[in-house]
Amino acid sequence: MLVIGIAGGSGSGKTTVVKAIKDRLKEDVVVIPQDAYYKDSSNLTDEQKRNQNFDHPDAIDWELLCKQLSELKEGKTVHQPVYSYISCSRSKTETVTVNPADVIIIEGILIFTCKKLRDQMDIKLFVDADDDDRLMRVMARDIRERGKNVEWVIERYSKTVKPMYLQFIEPSKRYADIIIPQGGHNRVAINMILNTVEKALRKEKRSDQ
Repeated sequence: MLVIGIAGGSGSGKTTVVKAIKDRLKEDVVVIPQDAYYKDSSNLTDEQKRNQNFDHPDAIDWELLCKQLSELKEGKTVHQPVYSYISCSRSKTETVTVNPADVIIIEGILIFTCKKLRDQMDIKLFVDADDDDRLMRVMARDIRERGKNVEWVIERYSKTVKPMYLQFIEPSKRYADIIIPQGGHNRVAINMILNTVEKALRKEKRSDQ
């Protein structure tokens, strides 16, 4: 089993890199999104939810994420939580069943800030991109998928996304084995990473034999 961590700022192109790995590898691949492990905030007022900082490490239930990754590595099935950005709440009845796979991808903006999680990764990738490009992607995603308006996105970007990127996310790329400049558009870098992943997977399989 190979565990790959893919980090980077919001809108950097992490999803594109994840898709490229999934499309290339013939083995079973499962993706564990950090976003599923946000702490439940259903008890907050609407104003408090509006000011919720999704880009601070304290917003993530690291204990559960590390526990479930460890269980997957042990060959166990886990029940991943379901989180809604719209209601800022974790479903009390619905979960996603995740089975062990040859390749596990952990994807999220803050995953390298947790040492316990980093220590479970075999390969760590950081997807880098220009601030302007990331802002445009974040704006399009939050309006399309999360029911937000332009004013909300710009306010959140200036208050939390950019400051938290500078404080936590950008410094965490020092833990990366490979940094991908130009985000998901860098096909040369992505192809090099795919070759690296395939080589590591072959080595992993030989060691298991």
